[in-house]
Amino acid sequence: MRIALIGASGRAGSRILAELARRGHAVTAIARDAGRIAALPGVTPRAADLHDIPALAARLAGHDVAISSVHFTASDPEALIGAVKQAGVARYLVVGGAGSLEVAPGLKLFDTPDFPAIYREEARRGGAFLERLKQEALLDWTFLSPSAMFVPGERTGRFRLGADRLLLDASGSSTISFEDYAVALADEIEHPAHRRRRFTVGY
Repeated sequence: MRIALIGASGRAGSRILAELARRGHAVTAIARDAGRIAALPGVTPRAADLHDIPALAARLAGHDVAISSVHFTASDPEALIGAVKQAGVARYLVVGGAGSLEVAPGLKLFDTPDFPAIYREEARRGGAFLERLKQEALLDWTFLSPSAMFVPGERTGRFRLGADRLLLDASGSSTISFEDYAVALADEIEHPAHRRRRFTVGY
């Protein structure tokens, strides 16, 4: 598949890039500084300004799938969504956050007393991005939320999927590695099961 990955040099983006390359996809890896993108088979690095809709749309044009893996506080959902639509890309996947997942009926993680204040704005903007996607009548989107602890680790291929509720393991922890998150995202690209909705991944 021809895949455009926005944010390909970031902590999550670099693992997603490696997973897609491993599976033999042709990836246009987009970042503000193309020199930071890993050199991998089938990967074409490209620089782009995420706020320049026409320029970003030109980078995305001709791809089957677009992925954005960027901080919500450093990007504009209207620009990203607008560029995807202008480019005519068939499918759009967003690397989401855990903050908007529910921990109890009607209670989101970012509204709990122990949620770190330093991450609250990023989490709330992620939730707003999800709500914005839900307003799209035609865009074929998927929003994948990680677990609360989204950390470097191993690629095991063993994890659980959920919907809008935070996943907890037997010890009460909520964790997923960047590497296994990338596996879940690549699986969704190759075998779509969550069109026009959010899902989550965890151990």
